[in-house]
Amino acid sequence: MYEMVTTMTEKPRLSRGLVALFAMACGLSAANLYYAQPVLGSIAKSFGASSATVGLIVTFAQIGYALGLAFLVPLGDIVARRWLVPSVLIVTAAGLVVSAAAPNVGVLIATAFVIGVGSVAAQLLVPMAASLSNDDDRGRVVGTVMSGLLLGILLARTVSGVIAEFSSWRVVYFAAAIMMLLLSLVLQRRLPEEVKRPRIGYRTLLRSAVTYFMTEPLLRRRSLFGALGFGAFSVFWTTMAFLLSGAPYHYNDLTIGMFGLVGAAGALCANFAGRWADRRWTKSTSLVFSSLMALSFAPLWWGRHSLTMLIVGILLLDVGVQGLQVTNQSLIYRLAPHARSRINCAYMVCYFIGGAVGSIVGSLVYEEYQWPGVCVIGAAIGLVATIIAVVDSLNKTPHPSPLTAT
Repeated sequence: MYEMVTTMTEKPRLSRGLVALFAMACGLSAANLYYAQPVLGSIAKSFGASSATVGLIVTFAQIGYALGLAFLVPLGDIVARRWLVPSVLIVTAAGLVVSAAAPNVGVLIATAFVIGVGSVAAQLLVPMAASLSNDDDRGRVVGTVMSGLLLGILLARTVSGVIAEFSSWRVVYFAAAIMMLLLSLVLQRRLPEEVKRPRIGYRTLLRSAVTYFMTEPLLRRRSLFGALGFGAFSVFWTTMAFLLSGAPYHYNDLTIGMFGLVGAAGALCANFAGRWADRRWTKSTSLVFSSLMALSFAPLWWGRHSLTMLIVGILLLDVGVQGLQVTNQSLIYRLAPHARSRINCAYMVCYFIGGAVGSIVGSLVYEEYQWPGVCVIGAAIGLVATIIAVVDSLNKTPHPSPLTAT
């Protein structure tokens, strides 16, 4: 009935169809945070605003997302997600409609916050998929779902650029609102029923998420990796539209949006990262992905004058950031299986705080130092992550096993 394959000796396994639905839903939900990025130049022209001001649209969306992670995602451990997720998507749709009709950039910034809060539906679905999967294929399932999420993030820029080129940036928001309403209907019908949820007070629920973060060294370390990775990611993608819309490129919204296709190629590594995590190669892959993230800003530096180097840099950056993200989540979901939403909450709050800081810093640095400054900041963030990965690889303590973690 719910597209789940069962055997007499195993817990229910997610079918490929249901995993694909999770992946698509995560991608569409997370995409709402990024539709604005390739059209920031057009929005700035519409309202006569500076690059630093319109950059706040991305920043406030990420701040809202972080708060949604902190206060909504933990509810996934006590409230049926079959009803919670569609409800959150309806809130997102409302914010998108208001954005489409925004009379000034201030309204866009405010509704970006609402959209950010509502877009946490993706982070309710990822731990749900992890809970419905078996220990021996959880990394693969998480990798597949994360591939969908990451493709949504990256292809959002392409879709946004195409729509804006043939209509306007306002139509982008309106189309996204329709998509959220349709998705809420599909998920309400297709998401499987879950086991009876424990009765935990809301305050206790939030406190326990903090407790997990404070008492689990692995969660804290992986949260730091996540924050650094998304910080570097946001430094680049928040400012890329300013680079490409100016000299020497002078690209329009459509062309800028197409760069999301370049980044989407990096999302394909998420499946491999999940499989490598199942094989316990996480320390080695963390070092490789962190190094790629740091090294990517060398070709990106030259990308201000060379399209080829810019594309190479985007590929390296996205492979590094996305591979590290899947590795992180494959590890943290081995902790406290009964509290995966709270574990995910603690991790993703740190992740998006890193992204929000990266957006702010990227916009301010670009305003003052242009593209070279952006690349220096991004490379520094990647270098810090690489140093932490080196230290972690020298630590002989093995990562927790899904069979023994508590």
